[in-house]
Amino acid sequence: MLTVKKYNVEAVVDPYGILSGQRYEFQLDLDIPEEDELYSENGVYLKVIFMVDGEQSRILSYHFYEITTNQYLDFDMEPEEEEALTAYCREHLPE
Repeated sequence: MLTVKKYNVEAVVDPYGILSGQRYEFQLDLDIPEEDELYSENGVYLKVIFMVDGEQSRILSYHFYEITTNQYLDFDMEPEEEEALTAYCREHLPE
């Protein structure tokens, strides 16, 4: 399961007004156990694009990165991790 140490969220501006709903970019610094294959000495963060359109909300994309180098890490989440991340993003939307 993903453990978030800290996060930042910003609204993504759609200058042309072509996207429905609102988009938010989350950057989540993660606490990864050493025995996990995703672990890095330099730390790992997750960048998430989250969409809210009326009553619907979901993750549009996510990517893992190493904190120090900003190197992309090619990992996918398990379905239960994605569900937990979706719930986390819903709970931490800006007002």
